[in-house]
Amino acid sequence: MGSAKKSTSAARKARIEEMRRAEQSRERRNRILVVTASVVVVAALVTGAVVLVQSQSDDGTSTAADSKGAGHFVTGSDGVKTWKGTLGRTHVAKTVTYPMEPPVGGDHNQVWMNCNGDVYAKALNNMNAVHSLEHGAVWVTYTSKAPKADVAALAAKVKKTPYTLMSPDDKQKDPIMLSAWGHQRTVTGADDPNVDKFFEKFVQGQQTPEPGAACTSGLSQ
Repeated sequence: MGSAKKSTSAARKARIEEMRRAEQSRERRNRILVVTASVVVVAALVTGAVVLVQSQSDDGTSTAADSKGAGHFVTGSDGVKTWKGTLGRTHVAKTVTYPMEPPVGGDHNQVWMNCNGDVYAKALNNMNAVHSLEHGAVWVTYTSKAPKADVAALAAKVKKTPYTLMSPDDKQKDPIMLSAWGHQRTVTGADDPNVDKFFEKFVQGQQTPEPGAACTSGLSQ
């Protein structure tokens, strides 16, 4: 049984490394295209992007249609909460109000937070972090009540794990929480065995709407 678990873990690591290499290859190709593209084409793309954003957003703060009162969490026997309800995936420029904190999905900003083992010292814009979850990242969040030793240990784990990110969030109800697209759980500390279980299952897990999508070239603090 132990060998099977090691085999599964090795396969997942190999798959993540393969996705990382594919992402790097895409980035190289994109840089070449940008360098060789004409000014006219670039200008057209920028104009089109502006028009698209304007067409998707209104002035002021809004609530995504699927992000308020349209679902609820169901807690499984393993302690993981699964969101039952539709999670929108529309890119919007307006502010989105989510029915959970931290959010586990829903409409979001078109730019993601870097999530290649990135640890942030300040709270994130939820709309950018949700885009990272869409790409298959696990998001570790903590409040000021979380022990400093646990925060440091979790940060070390995140830094060596592709498709993860970490940030403070004093709006959440528990000291340490883990989130993936459509899933969330509370853990007691860095040595809680459920941390590894959550990472193993949800880092680029089956819940990922866009497996293999970039976790670099996004926003960074």
